[in-house]
Amino acid sequence: MHRLFIPPQQLASPRVKLTAEQARYLGTVLRLRPGEEIEVFDGEGARFRAWLEDSPELDAAVLRLDEPLSEGPARAVDVTLVQALAKGEKMDLVVQKATELGAMRIVPLASERAVVKVDSERGSAKAERWRKVAQEAARQSGRADVPKIDEPASWDAVLALLAGEPSRRGLLLDPGQTGLRLGQAARGARRVLIAVGPEGGFSPEERERAVRGGMLPVALGPLVLRTETAGLAALAVVLHVHGELG
Repeated sequence: MHRLFIPPQQLASPRVKLTAEQARYLGTVLRLRPGEEIEVFDGEGARFRAWLEDSPELDAAVLRLDEPLSEGPARAVDVTLVQALAKGEKMDLVVQKATELGAMRIVPLASERAVVKVDSERGSAKAERWRKVAQEAARQSGRADVPKIDEPASWDAVLALLAGEPSRRGLLLDPGQTGLRLGQAARGARRVLIAVGPEGGFSPEERERAVRGGMLPVALGPLVLRTETAGLAALAVVLHVHGELG
């Protein structure tokens, strides 16, 4: 069944007036006809059956909501992925695939060695773009929720986030770590934060600061992975040890 993301504030009535963009997507991209069924999800976990009503104009299209659909099984683990900013379209890729894999929150990190530097205005614009990427990835993958996408954050914000959630286990991917593996460190933790460095890795100062902030340095494996690969591989490992993947 085709799916459409509609934010909660737009679902106040059983008859939902679509935006021009939503209407064009249903009519032009999906080529739906009046009376055809579609699944609507609100990005917060709710799903509904809906039908496209007849309308004289595409931009005035309306969906009629039916009963809510059942919720999926409860997640075994809640993962926040802190991903150092990467150049080009690599962040788009990370957001898309992390959403498909089930990340609950994605925090772009302005680390010291990140090639990409953004000011607050560009950071807001990029975050809005990443939210749209996440919405589309959630639609495609069958998720009813959409991960929270933060604007680019500093280490201060990341460590404050971790301090504010004492039950969340902070794990710092560290290629120099030879003892503790990610899978071992993630076992038994229902809430996990994984921090992934840029291509040049975290600086010694960043690593020391993260450890002082309560994070555990962990190894992912013997291979050297690109930053956009490392975060997704780490997310898959954590889901696997909690029985959600593989």
